Amino acid sequence: QVQLVESGGDLVQAGASLRLSCAASGNFFRIDDMGWYRQAPGKQRELVARITSGDRTTYADSVKGRFTISRDNVKNTVYLQMNSLKPEDTAVYYCNVDIWFWGGSSSRQYWGQGTQVTVSS
Repeated sequence: QVQLVESGGDLVQAGASLRLSCAASGNFFRIDDMGWYRQAPGKQRELVARITSGDRTTYADSVKGRFTISRDNVKNTVYLQMNSLKPEDTAVYYCNVDIWFWGGSSSRQYWGQGTQVTVSS
């Protein structure tokens, strides 16, 4: 069983910063890619940023230069530092992780419960 616990969402004004965290716990072998997605009302869930086990990062064009994804492999935690927030960043943010279990032949994806980020103008 794997549990993902997210935190850090809040209501902030435009230009502010927030840091999201997502901690994975459970009995598993290792974590591969970790990422953040978001879903605004009436829109599809979209990729915000991903980070591989080798620390290679990918960002959506809309957040490049403002958001930074990082991970702590000891704590099994992924972070999203969000700076210069804009009203269009308002969404529920979900973490996503690829997890390998002992003896498994492929990884499995897990989603966090979501954390609300609201940016007022």
